[in-house]
Amino acid sequence: MEHMKVRRVVTGHDAQGKARVVDDRDVEPITSELMPGCAFFRLWGRDERPTFPDDGSPRRAEAWYPPRDGSRFMINTVPPGELVPAPDLDMAAALEELERQMPGAMAANEPGASGMHTTDSLDYVLVVSGEVTLELDDGEQTVLRAGDVVVQNGTRHAWYNRGTEPCTIVGVAIGADRTRPA
Repeated sequence: MEHMKVRRVVTGHDAQGKARVVDDRDVEPITSELMPGCAFFRLWGRDERPTFPDDGSPRRAEAWYPPRDGSRFMINTVPPGELVPAPDLDMAAALEELERQMPGAMAANEPGASGMHTTDSLDYVLVVSGEVTLELDDGEQTVLRAGDVVVQNGTRHAWYNRGTEPCTIVGVAIGADRTRPA
């Protein structure tokens, strides 16, 4: 499947404090045989709060989801229908590869609750094309289409593409605190 091309332009400050383009390149999608037809573009991220001026160089951003003071910027494309891996797929090898490419992403998913996950983040999501269904607790579902946005306040959720074409969403995740019952 042909995936969209994503060009990332990064700005920063030079030694004199002037704004400059410091990086301009295409970002390759992360794909996995576990999720045929999906493409995940990890555009930018950092694990700490930014301080400016900044030279614009990439910072530490290991896990797929951000820690408390971190952030992540991504584009995800999901094909319509169920994501069914090939029956002969080496699941252990595929899971290991996915963990290397998207550390912690699979661990956030609830066992036995197809795609349901909760992250300690405030997520801003824009549907760019296609259609996606946002499912929350108790099966509450909201269908979103191109131009719709979601402000995801650290809630338990899952995304499903029940439409007829691939759905592309842009997301920014900002790390947050979560209070836990005593």
